[in-house]
Amino acid sequence: MILQHEPAQGPGYLLQCLREQDIPVHLIRPDLGEAVPRNASAFGGVVLLGSDHGVHDGLPWIRAEQSLLIDALRSSRPVLGHCFGAQQLARAMGADVTRNPRPDIGWRELWITPTARSLFGGQDRLLSFNWHYDSFQIPAGATRTLFGSNCLNKGFSLGPHVGLQSHLEVTEQGLRDWCAHGRDELRHGRGLTVQSEAEILAALPERLTRLRQAAGSLYRHWIGQLDRPPVFGRRHAA
Repeated sequence: MILQHEPAQGPGYLLQCLREQDIPVHLIRPDLGEAVPRNASAFGGVVLLGSDHGVHDGLPWIRAEQSLLIDALRSSRPVLGHCFGAQQLARAMGADVTRNPRPDIGWRELWITPTARSLFGGQDRLLSFNWHYDSFQIPAGATRTLFGSNCLNKGFSLGPHVGLQSHLEVTEQGLRDWCAHGRDELRHGRGLTVQSEAEILAALPERLTRLRQAAGSLYRHWIGQLDRPPVFGRRHAA
């Protein structure tokens, strides 16, 4: 199950990796009024993507996702959260989500912790795309996997669950759509930690090639832990 919350923040490269493993995907859009399932055990795993909303916004679908995540944790269904999705996962695990000291928007070099390097293909650094204002604390019992100069807690793992305060799933077209959607936000937010649209879109083929070396390794690891029931989902992602 993939929970998508914004038109310009789709599953991207993750969807390609899932298809390569012949895993059907049930894509849900809670932001458009589609119901969030209550029972995670009906699915092999749960993916949460990014959102322009924050986890404390109090919207009904945000609360419904919290209930779903708590059920996923209880039933040991693997969860993979990207940015807002990672904040939702951290919160379901009892960790705080607060305002980051500064916005973090654009391409950044992140450091991979020694214990997590096998997840990312043996690399010690990761060039990743970021677009967030909040950040999570590392949940109790979890291990930090990524950290950066603008945000200390960029990733964590706990058993089959992975939270990423960055976007490993992005594609070239997805980034162009996202920048078009957030153009005013980029114009008003310019600063040392907010890149311009031109800076974000520069050298995309090279950047995405580097990103996918690490992202592919992590995604394959997570996919390998999925419980594959006879029907993984009902509606396939486009």
